Amino acid sequence: MKHAIILLGLLAARPAWAQEWPQFRGPGGRGISEETGFPVEWGKDRGIRWKIDLPGRGLSSPVIAGGRLYVTACTGPEQDRLHVFCFDARSGAKRWERQFRATGSTQCNSKTCMAAPTPAADGTGVFALFATGDLAALDRDGALLWYRSLCGDYPTIGNNVGMAASPVLHDGALLVAMENVGDSFVSGIDARTGANRWKQSRPQKINWTTPLVAGGLVLFQSPDELAALDPRTGAKRWGVAGKFASIPSPVDGGGEIFAPGGPLVALRRDGAKDWESAALASATASPSYYQGKLYTINSGGVVACADPKDGTVLWRERAAGPQSASPVFAEGRMYVVSEKGVTTIFQLGDEPKKLAENALEETFVASPALWGGAIYLRSDRALYCIGK
Repeated sequence: MKHAIILLGLLAARPAWAQEWPQFRGPGGRGISEETGFPVEWGKDRGIRWKIDLPGRGLSSPVIAGGRLYVTACTGPEQDRLHVFCFDARSGAKRWERQFRATGSTQCNSKTCMAAPTPAADGTGVFALFATGDLAALDRDGALLWYRSLCGDYPTIGNNVGMAASPVLHDGALLVAMENVGDSFVSGIDARTGANRWKQSRPQKINWTTPLVAGGLVLFQSPDELAALDPRTGAKRWGVAGKFASIPSPVDGGGEIFAPGGPLVALRRDGAKDWESAALASATASPSYYQGKLYTINSGGVVACADPKDGTVLWRERAAGPQSASPVFAEGRMYVVSEKGVTTIFQLGDEPKKLAENALEETFVASPALWGGAIYLRSDRALYCIGK
């Protein structure tokens, strides 16, 4: 009986199940959480579990693995001081911080910064890529495992207006896109050693889209082509030419791949085109597939819900704008964060219902993260945990 009581006490003390949020847009790059208990209403003086002021700018989203939250930032007049932070995801307690000196160019558009790519993480640690081409692997306690200056390895990389493609961790490899006007390439980097497993040249064009792993392949979207490569070897399996977007990233769902651009294109996983729609063109936010429906958002904050079978628009609804962050989904709801810090929440269905508009009055470009029944928002200067 005594052992049973102890066991019950231990079970009660365990945190509720929480789905990892290990990369840009969470599991599979879809922006979806299967958890429950997320908040609907908050403001600058209510509903905030904790807020942490960060020392510098960043557009990277927070990622969460093993109960630890990782986020990057950059400081200094030239944005040449690069920061990686680790916090306890529940309490906000700071576990550690590491700083590095940039080895590549810090030139960029004023809207972005050097801490634009979102890190990738798992239970053992984090991989932080910066727009300078600096790539650091750290364990969960902050010990440096390896460090690469990609601009040092490939000096003609042209960081003209800033880079923002986020790395994706898959099967022991870090899948990285460094598409630019100089040495443009995609690569599979060994997560344990930092050495290239493979490297493939890409068109010399500025591009900020994040790789997508779908159907056993890794997809790289660039302005003129969506290419599918074997993530183990880098061998090209197929490619589709088109006018694809250079900022929002593709998403998969229902056996289809939805590649944003003008127009949005729906493809089968073998690269065959099913349909395209100019009415679903995206600006900055990536498209989403949730509960059998396709969603896009334009720069003004207008949400379009479409039938993924043929692209027919089912409804449109306006959220607060202007809009850069990609939306997230949970419990049949859609969370849309505007650049001015207003989160519009829709209850989804045949007719959407606007549940709330929650303002924090800061600049938000980073996409949210969902974990443990809380919403994690990152502004230009602070990190918020919204939840009970």
